[in-house]
Amino acid sequence: MTRCTSLVVQACVLAMAIAVPLAAQEYEPPRTGDGRPDLQGVWDFRTLTPLQRPESRGDQAVLTPEEVAELDGQSAERERAAFAPSDVRDAPLPVGGNVGAYNQYWVDQGASVVDGARTSLIVDPPSGRLPDLAPGVEMVTLSLGEDLPGERPVRVRAAGIGAEHWEDRGLAERCLLGFNSGPPIVPAGYNQNIQIFQTPDHVVIMNEMVHDARIVPLDGRDHLPEEITQWLGDSRGYWDGDVLVVESRNFTDKTASFNPSVAHSVGSGITLRLTERFSRVGDDTLLYEYTVDDPATFTAPFTVSLPMKRGEPMYEYACHEGNYGLMNMLAGARVQELGQGGQ
Repeated sequence: MTRCTSLVVQACVLAMAIAVPLAAQEYEPPRTGDGRPDLQGVWDFRTLTPLQRPESRGDQAVLTPEEVAELDGQSAERERAAFAPSDVRDAPLPVGGNVGAYNQYWVDQGASVVDGARTSLIVDPPSGRLPDLAPGVEMVTLSLGEDLPGERPVRVRAAGIGAEHWEDRGLAERCLLGFNSGPPIVPAGYNQNIQIFQTPDHVVIMNEMVHDARIVPLDGRDHLPEEITQWLGDSRGYWDGDVLVVESRNFTDKTASFNPSVAHSVGSGITLRLTERFSRVGDDTLLYEYTVDDPATFTAPFTVSLPMKRGEPMYEYACHEGNYGLMNMLAGARVQELGQGGQ
């Protein structure tokens, strides 16, 4: 199958036909006053479909109806358990012990899998899994709790390497970037919404988590000089028929090339070239596709297809405004060190 890059993205649309039902391909989207497809609104990207196809599924590209029903049932049961009263939740918190953290009450993975019941969000390579890493590159695994050896900057969006210093923690814990907000977007955790605004010469893509907004020019201007790097990269957009294409580069080296999860990162944002495609494929569905092209990190590009559903209005997301978790994590580590004879 043709690998997806910014140069051959048209071929990838055909290669990923499994991601878009025929009816969706024939859909006529609503349009703005300048005749472009209207992408505006809040779009929800929660899903039970994993980024990578589980190795246990081999070459199974699509779930059976019975498997979908089983996953839906498991999700419903988790939600019932999260909101049902329990002796554990109502009991007093332990003094001097582990008082717990996130549980299923806070985590919202969605109620079902993506349209088409694919076994992975990755649609290219056909294995549904990330390509092999380039020679000498290793996937970094970090932790939400234990101390691990590692180097700063911690490029992963959530976990970290310890609690010695605030720079030991990941970008999301420091409220610099949301752990699911990208770019590119990888569903995870909660607050999984974006809101899109349009004018004839700009598009704004705002993430609910950490309320970051990318302002994407559509007027053909050049990218910023290479030496000017940014957390969200430098994005430029254009219309390819009814598809909005956004190409981004100039990411900072403080971010990874890609974060497959909240505890994994790989590569450096400096070498990332990202192509995103946004298209309306139904009254309540926005198809979000992206291709990660980074030869310094992966042996081949890879492409993800993520249908987003019409969402509810977004509310303010306070992060650093109330980020006592980071302060308490570091303070608790200092107290623990004193109890163990540390300084």
